[in-house]
Amino acid sequence: MRVLVTGATGGIGSALCDALLARGDEVAGLTRDPAKAKPANPTVTWFAWQPATERPPPEAFDQVDAVVNLVGEEINQRLTEEAKARIRDSRVTSAKNLIDAIAALDARPSVFIAQSAIGYYGDRGAKMLDEESRPGEGFGAELPVEWEATQREAEKHVGRLAILRTGLVLDKDHGLLKQLLPPFKLGIGGPLAGGDQYMSWIHLDDEVGLILWALDTEAATGVINATAPNPVTNTEFSKALGAAVNRPAFMPAPKLAVVALRGRELAEMVTGSARVMPRRALDLGYAFRFPDVGMALEDAVGRD
Repeated sequence: MRVLVTGATGGIGSALCDALLARGDEVAGLTRDPAKAKPANPTVTWFAWQPATERPPPEAFDQVDAVVNLVGEEINQRLTEEAKARIRDSRVTSAKNLIDAIAALDARPSVFIAQSAIGYYGDRGAKMLDEESRPGEGFGAELPVEWEATQREAEKHVGRLAILRTGLVLDKDHGLLKQLLPPFKLGIGGPLAGGDQYMSWIHLDDEVGLILWALDTEAATGVINATAPNPVTNTEFSKALGAAVNRPAFMPAPKLAVVALRGRELAEMVTGSARVMPRRALDLGYAFRFPDVGMALEDAVGRD
């Protein structure tokens, strides 16, 4: 199989490229700077793309069987109107440009794996959520709704579309875990904003595993939650992370601390609660490698 990956230099994208190559697939990657990307992964065939302003080059799709769309700017920042517009363009506009390029091809990929986020569900407390649950409110939910709607246009041009609503990916070099590790290693980590809110997480290996499984599984269509089957409260997560780094985890952080650091809108998103279950992945037979948060954090933190 030849797979085209967008966002191929990001945390998930680079791990996916490695996994695809390891199993014998060919990989083409779209990046803003191929000269910078090539030394890090010379086995990938790199193509230049400015995702928010142009379509990818047609030659990037040569003999491509499947596309995995992972491009999108980090949302964990102060959400000014300028930042929101930039984040939206990095997801929605880039997805439109990507799909428009596919539509213009004579020979089109047969599979399109789209990325989304569990922010779709908004702040829903302890309510158990699955793929049939309604969307939430606010920027964090409205953005995935629009992102998914744009990517659904791929159904007109490819044989199969799957949309993965991804949770908090546990990877010590990227995202939430990278930010949490320094204070927790110093023994000053702990629950955030009371700690009762649910965190729906997934180990990086299972995020990549689900993408590979979705590429290979004909029944993997529509929305699939990419979260581990055991969401935990923030207090439970904090205790598990403390144990993984052999430090206590009892220093609570008030919500006001997040407001001061990143602004009120992002603080509402960070301290919101989403108890998300991967019902469709389980029903379709995906076997999670890391279903338990303690095991997942111990492995993620201990990796070189």
